Amino acid sequence: MIPKPPPRIVLDTNVCLDLFLFRDPRWHMLLASMQAGSVETVTRTDCRTEWTLVLAYTKFGLDDTAQRAALAEFDRWIRLVDGDAGGLALPLCKDPDDQKFLELAAGSGAAILLSKDKALLKLARRLRKLGLFEIMSPAQWIAAQAAGADPAQEVDPVPALK
Repeated sequence: MIPKPPPRIVLDTNVCLDLFLFRDPRWHMLLASMQAGSVETVTRTDCRTEWTLVLAYTKFGLDDTAQRAALAEFDRWIRLVDGDAGGLALPLCKDPDDQKFLELAAGSGAAILLSKDKALLKLARRLRKLGLFEIMSPAQWIAAQAAGADPAQEVDPVPALK
């Protein structure tokens, strides 16, 4: 029997900041899943470029060494893929800078887009109706994992936005 590949997940930049820069302990289970290979996290060039630009923001106070370290960790756990949505008619995100994450998730065959961005989270129901992928917060994904659920099938991705 051929083993089932791990679910593919896309992380938006704010989730990456929490994981690789702020070391938010609430998302330890997500990082551990990435490190164990029980999920496959993917990105594409424009999303990775955004990550490098955000790391250079003066408000974070990162010197070149710290920026390189955060980028190296990102590159270690997140695989670069093509992720072109191939003309799929995706809903438009209110924030055009976030559209690339929708395109990446759709084009890469991701099961889940993890985001803390309200504009992206609001699109969860519309995307579920299209049957493409789920959008949920890291907290929702972790809760589903802890409950032993399949987060792509059993979690209401935006209960607070009803």
